[in-house]
Formats: sequence, C-alpha cells, structure tokens
Amino acid sequence: MSEEWIPAAIYLALCLAIPVGSLVAAALLRVRSRVDSPAKYDTYECGEEPDGVAWVRFHPRYYVVALVFVLFDVEAAFLFPWALNIRDVGTIAIVDMAIFLGILLAGWAYAVRKGAIEWQ
Repeated sequence: MSEEWIPAAIYLALCLAIPVGSLVAAALLRVRSRVDSPAKYDTYECGEEPDGVAWVRFHPRYYVVALVFVLFDVEAAFLFPWALNIRDVGTIAIVDMAIFLGILLAGWAYAVRKGAIEWQ
C-alpha cells in the first residue's frame, strides 16, 4: 500500500472502531437487573395506566394529515429567514418566494379538493 492511502486507512479504521467500541462499552457498562420485572413489558404512558392495547391501527387519513402538516411546517422554516432579510434580497427573491408559495398553495388546494385534510 502506498503512503497516500495511509490516512484513508486510518480514517476507515476509526470509522469502524468508534461505533463498535461504543456498542461494546455500552454492553459492558449497562445496568442489569437480576430479575425481570413484569412492568418491563407494560406499555408506558407517562405514568398513567394504559387504556386499551398499544397496537392500535390508525386510518391512513391520519398519516396524510400529518404529511400535509410537515409540508407546511417546512414551508415556514424556509419562509422565516427569507422574511427577515426581505429588504436585502431584492426583487428576484420576492418573485422566487411568490412562486414557491404558489406551488405550496396549489398543493394545499389539491389536498383540500381530494378531501385529505377533512377529519371525519
């Protein structure tokens, strides 16, 4: 192996040694119980007694509403820094943001038309 590959080999060795070493150290240093408690296998709900079973099926509509929420949450993450610098960005940035908001509004209108946002 030539000398130019030595730093790459060291880096690869570190990339393998650190995660493996962390897992081994965690396995050796963990706190172990002498007896398995039945509470270990119970559903935990913030100190309250669980109401029903933990394995409940959710309607796909729930996930669609969650995805639409994430979409508009990401929009807000892009909109705030732009709004803080609106005086410095210029006209092209305002047009770009109008196009971005137009695309998001079209997606929202599509979701409303399909009934994805209505909670039944």
